[in-house]
Amino acid sequence: MRQPDIEIYLKEDFLDELSTWLEQQVGELELGPWSGNTRRGTLQGEAPIPLMLVRRAAGKWASIWFDSDCTPWATDLDCARAVASGIQREVRCSMGGWEEEQGETDADRWMKVTAEGEADFIWAQSP
Repeated sequence: MRQPDIEIYLKEDFLDELSTWLEQQVGELELGPWSGNTRRGTLQGEAPIPLMLVRRAAGKWASIWFDSDCTPWATDLDCARAVASGIQREVRCSMGGWEEEQGETDADRWMKVTAEGEADFIWAQSP
């Protein structure tokens, strides 16, 4: 089932590698200037895909949010797999959709994806 948007997490040190890979694999990436920890832009694939980068979204991890259901990936995990394989870096994503009724424990369950494999884990955020 295709998700309405895609969000992955990558260590901030590798955002430039991600940008280069996105341009090689999907299309031109137009990014505006940083506004605090946030940078918005558009990825020009088959259809324009709005995106937002948020530095320090989770410690040293940046959030990359593709605000479209027209991405090349059907799910967060599909995107994480493609990026991890493409840039040889660990990528994190949620286990899938989450609703408030599921409780906080499920919200903390994540996937670590590397070129070598995948593992689920609890990403305990500091309060």
